Amino acid sequence: MERSGTQSPDGTARLAPESPAVYAWALRNGVLRDSDLTVAENELGLSHAELTGARDNLLELGLLLPAGRGDGLIPADPTIAEMAVRAPLEQEIRRRQQELVDLHTRLRPLAPLFTQHERTGRRADGVRTFGEADEVRRELSLMTRLCTEEMVSIQPGGGRSSDTLRGIIEESLGMLDRGVRLRTLYQHTARASLSTQMYVRTVSAAGAEIRTTAEAFDRIIIFDRETAFVPQQRTAGGPQGASVVTDPTVVGFLYRMFESLWESGRPFDATPPDAPQPPEALRLTILRLMAAGLKDETIAKRLGMATRTLRRHVKDVTDELGAESRFQAGYKAHQLGLRLDTDEGE
Repeated sequence: MERSGTQSPDGTARLAPESPAVYAWALRNGVLRDSDLTVAENELGLSHAELTGARDNLLELGLLLPAGRGDGLIPADPTIAEMAVRAPLEQEIRRRQQELVDLHTRLRPLAPLFTQHERTGRRADGVRTFGEADEVRRELSLMTRLCTEEMVSIQPGGGRSSDTLRGIIEESLGMLDRGVRLRTLYQHTARASLSTQMYVRTVSAAGAEIRTTAEAFDRIIIFDRETAFVPQQRTAGGPQGASVVTDPTVVGFLYRMFESLWESGRPFDATPPDAPQPPEALRLTILRLMAAGLKDETIAKRLGMATRTLRRHVKDVTDELGAESRFQAGYKAHQLGLRLDTDEGE
């Protein structure tokens, strides 16, 4: 018997739209006979196909049952009908649950072997290189799941895109839920990014620690002080890969570098300030990097801003000091007692 439109995706019967009205008609009249179909159609305003379809649907659900002498159909108690329909479904659920238990029992013992291989194998390799972005994402996702104690990261270049942050927020919350400590260091310019503010508010509420600093040299991610992800130099037109470092000496050095920058950072409270960074701190940082002889492009990269924006700041600094050159700006700053050889103001 065709049941078009009255079955769920899993094949179980569902109540057709016309069935409640036909069921109510059968309750009022006590029985639904073939000879009553025309009367029911007229009273309910249904076509013959709609009424017979609803009748068959009610039969399938056990809401209509054959009368004792085969004289038509009588309405049944919905509670009893429900029990009859639920029984095979509950049996199927129990069978599926047992399959899940069996699957877990078979595969779970292999998990420690895989984890041990990932940790000891990578440590022996020292450095592994991945040239494709998809490969890097796959390895990062794997290490995120294996991480048990702490993940620290440096994210330079200002705010991150909303697509990127949406992709990692679930992983971040999952790590925090497992008790993993999560620390991230952005640049001050990230404070002006709405998407970054949203991410920081969400993960901070779950226990993550986020700070910002004036400078960040490059992106680094370290898992459990054992495995570090370091980006490769991007080639023209090519994807940016990464090196996965497990050598204890190198990872230890990178971790100490992170800690040094972390100590100089300021907590990211996700409240957008009037400026991405206090103007006086930004000017001092620019002066210090200028005095160190760095080029505009290098300074802009460290501060997470466009080169054109950096040059506007440089002009403002030199104009304010009344200097005609970078060297003269550094000299006048020294005359004013501004210390450019420290991290003050960051």
